[in-house]
Formats: sequence, C-alpha cells, structure tokens
Amino acid sequence: MCGIVIAHGIDNPAAERPRLIACSKKIRHRGPDWSGCYSGKQTILAHERLAIVGVDTGAQPLVSTDGKIILAVNGEIYNHHKLRTQLKHQYKFKTHSDCEVIIPLYQEMDKELCDRLDGMFSFVLLDESVTPSRIIAARDPIGITTLYQGWSSQRPGATFFASELKALTDMCDKIISFPPGHVYDSRDQSTTRYYKPSWWNGDLDGPEAVIPTKPADLTLLRESLEEAVRKRLMSEVPYGVLLSGGLDSSLIASIAARETEKVAQAQAEARRRKLAESRSGPPTPGEHDVDETVTITSWPQLHSFSIGLENSPDLLAARKAAHFLGTVHHEYTFTVQEGLDAIPDVIYHLETFDVTTVRASTPMYLLSRKIKAMGVKMVLSGEGSDEIFGGYLYFHAAPDPRSFHQECVKRVKNLHTADCLRANKSLNDGRSTMAWGLEARVPFLDKAFLEVAMNIDPKEKMFSKGSEQELDADGCPKMEKYILRKAFDCAPDGKPYLPRSILWRQKEQFSDGVGYSWIDGMKDHAASVVSDEAFAKRAERWPENTPDTKEGYFIRDIFDSLFPPAAAETVVRWIPRADWGCSSDPSGRSVSIHQAAYTAPPS
Repeated sequence: MCGIVIAHGIDNPAAERPRLIACSKKIRHRGPDWSGCYSGKQTILAHERLAIVGVDTGAQPLVSTDGKIILAVNGEIYNHHKLRTQLKHQYKFKTHSDCEVIIPLYQEMDKELCDRLDGMFSFVLLDESVTPSRIIAARDPIGITTLYQGWSSQRPGATFFASELKALTDMCDKIISFPPGHVYDSRDQSTTRYYKPSWWNGDLDGPEAVIPTKPADLTLLRESLEEAVRKRLMSEVPYGVLLSGGLDSSLIASIAARETEKVAQAQAEARRRKLAESRSGPPTPGEHDVDETVTITSWPQLHSFSIGLENSPDLLAARKAAHFLGTVHHEYTFTVQEGLDAIPDVIYHLETFDVTTVRASTPMYLLSRKIKAMGVKMVLSGEGSDEIFGGYLYFHAAPDPRSFHQECVKRVKNLHTADCLRANKSLNDGRSTMAWGLEARVPFLDKAFLEVAMNIDPKEKMFSKGSEQELDADGCPKMEKYILRKAFDCAPDGKPYLPRSILWRQKEQFSDGVGYSWIDGMKDHAASVVSDEAFAKRAERWPENTPDTKEGYFIRDIFDSLFPPAAAETVVRWIPRADWGCSSDPSGRSVSIHQAAYTAPPS
C-alpha cells in the first residue's frame, strides 16, 4: 500500500510542483521506501511508495513505453500475471510491478479496465496522447484502499485526488470521499459505478430488492476463502497475520499457515531443481511453467501478532490459536493510559470521529508500530466477515431474513467508512496500519468470495441466543456466523482448521476483546475532561453529526483541532439499529445477549 496525490487541470505544473510535493510529504508514512513525482502539461502526480511487489523495479509514477500514459497507484493487483497473458497486443513491460498492467489494459479497454482488476487499489491514470490531457481515477470495489477527491474555489476547473484527507486540506475547500467501485473520467467530468455484483441491490426496499434463496454450499464457501487467502500471499517481503483469537482472524491465520507451509515446500523444491540444473544444465525453455510461489518471501513458519490489555480475552484466545496452528506468535500488551495518549495520533491518521472506529483502531495503531519494527510490511486481517455474515451480536434482533440481508448489504457497502478505514489507515489503508507503513490485506472482501457469501439465503445466517438457540445434528450451536464456522468444522487433511473452543467462540468487538477496561477507560477519561456545561451545548457547536455521549464529544473535539471544518463532511458515523431495539453504544457488550454464550461454552 502506498500514497498518491494528484492535481489535474492546473495552468503551471512546474510552479505548483513544490506545493504538491509538500502535500504528498504529509502522507509519506504510507510509503517510506521511495518518493516519485511527474509533471505533465496540466497535471502533477506524486507517489509515496511502500515496496512489496516488484521491489527492485516498481518505482512510481509508472510511464508507458511511448511516454504518453502515466500512472500512480496505491494498492495491489492480485491477478496481474493472468492479465498480462490476456493482453490482445504485445506490450513491453518496464518493471515487475503488479500495477503496470493497468497501462496496456487502458490502451485496450479504456476505463472498462477497472472491472478486470482483482485486488485492492486506488489509481489515477494520465493520458497525454489526447488534447486536452485526460485522467481517469478509480477505487477498488469495496473501498479497502482510501481515496479522496477535492476542488478549490481558487482554481476553478482543477481536480485533486489523494490517499488521505490531510494531503488535500491545504489546496481544497471542498473534499469528498471518492466512492468505492467507481471510476472518474475528466473527459466528461463523470463518476460512474463499474462494480455491479449480483447482490448489490439487496438493500433496496420494495420489489427491486434482490433477496437470495440459494442454500449454503459449505465446501464452496471454504474453498473460496482459501483461494482468497492464497492470492493475497503475493509478496516479496516477509508477511504475517493479525490474530485476535476470534473466529475471523483465526480462520485467516489457519489458512495462511497451511499455505505458508506449501510455499516453503515449493521453494525447497525449486532450490533442489536449481541445484540439479547446475549439475546437468537448464531444462528446455518452456519445459516448466512459472511457479509464482517461488517469488513469495516468507519465514519458514508463519508469524502471528496480537495485542490487548494484560490477560484480556483476545490475548488468551490468540495464544491458544497460535499454539494450535504452530505460528511464531508475538504478543503485545498496552495500558489504558498508553491507549489514551495515542488517541490524537490515531484520529489524525484515521481522519474520522466515529467512536467505534477510534475505539478499535487505537490498539491496532499501537500493534502496527511493533509489527513494522520487526521488518514486516504486510499482514493478513479478518476484517469484513461480520458484515458479510451478520456476525455482530445485534443482528440477532433482525425481525426477518429480508431485514437481516438488507442490513448485511448495507454494512458491506459501508465498510470503507469503518473496518476498511481501520485496516487501511491504521494498518494498511486501513489507516491504523498505514500510519507505520504496514499493509493489511483482507481476504473476506475478495470479489469472488463475496459473490458466494452474499448470495446465500439469509435464513441460514440468522441466529438466536440463550434459551432460543438451536443446535444442529452434530450438537453445534446455531450462533452468529454459523455457516462459516460449519464450513471449517472439518479436517480434510487429517488436521482440524481450529480447536473447537476457537471455532465456536462468541463474537467480541475488537475494542472489547483487547480488554473490557479499554472502552471503560475511554468513557471515564471523556467524562473527566468534557464538562457537563460543554456537553449540554453540543448541538449548538455541532448541529449536524451531534455527539450523543461525552466520549463522542471528546473524539470530535480532537478531530476539529486537527482538520478544517470541510473535513467533517467526509466522515460517516456508524449508529446501531435503534429500530431493532439496540443500544446506542456500539460495544458488543451492550447487546443483552453478550453473556448468553458463556453460560454453557462448547466442549
């Protein structure tokens, strides 16, 4: 994951270049490995690079062989090898970058190329072969990467893009979060949706809503997630996994551990073959297909990382999962005070005042710094599963399958405002991680996996707790994310994916799981620094997006001290479903059924 800043439609790029570079420097934490800048006729593209694929040759902006197409990308294109082989016309690639294939795809398909990309990405492509110069800008289908678009009343006709809000605040007085799954074209100033999956209209009201009726295919569900993890191991630098000990991160870690073992075996075989060739000569050209596994850089054992308060639920569960999976486990603890001290930095990098996001991102921000210090640049994360399968505990209150599915679709569509934001900005572009130049990849948000999981009959995703909870024929509780758990409740190679105590563990919000005292500490601190008088006047200060708790007031106050007023318009707050009888507090513990699973834990 990298950082990009672009200005298009400006009169004197040479004069504006120093200012744009200064704006790009604000997001250099995203790409500490190299900085690049291109000045065109009316356009400047700046790039801050985090080198993970094509490490030796992939510096950006990338330029076509004729010098007329220039590209700046933040992200990873997982199917770049396949796309290269499918080009209709021969193209001379300059680098090993996974992103360079976007240039010949544009030459052949124009902006229709976006739907061909399988990955997480935000890019701006400049075409100077036409007059006036043209740019297209696009963001990945779910918004795993971040992208903002801005305009300036001082420069009418100019358009700006950046990976983070802070890079635009000095140049723009109007800024929006660029919508996921869309592409912008300067030729007609249009922004159109290119991502049109079969499940997209599931959140609509009336007859237009598409509510799936397909039964769950557990084998297909499992194999689709395994493939999603496999493709995300594309890396030329050491990688690891985030392991909270909950279902989602543990499943990703389990699959990654199996795949890492396969990679190690493939690399050992490649070394054996190379040694044999040194003795008998190389094979006939074309005799062996290129094996992408030999380009993956990994440790002999998968490394896993977790964080929490001392003796927190997540630390204890992660320890157990890591021991079962055989990962090299790294466990970090933090104190409530260390978390509180970090909140201003977290808000600066997240660029949000959403309470849930800040709660969960603060421990992740602290963990990311520890991980990066070990030389790791990429981690796999379990974000997205709760939205796809209705795993948040409040989903038990859904009145019917239709409502359950509509809420799932809405949550997936809005992932870019919360979980992806955390994964991206604190981590990867999940910004808690990118704050330290660490990329997070999220297999649950794979396009192919979404097509499978979002087309399952919502009846099979619904669940109950306590006395109303049902058991299946094997005695397993039909709890949240039952079908996902059941899909991996097997041992195809003789070894289970996870111990049952992890596979059937109740959902914890990440901010709860790191230690219940963390949220309580945030609330107590906010209560001590926000006066009753100030809180009573909160609606006068913020007529829109008015905080409903002192914790929300505390976070919003910090946000306003860091960003101009226009920045607040880009923020989306997550508010629990009051019409389902849910508490206004987004913590999982506030759901009345939270304790139900602990009265009779599975064996």
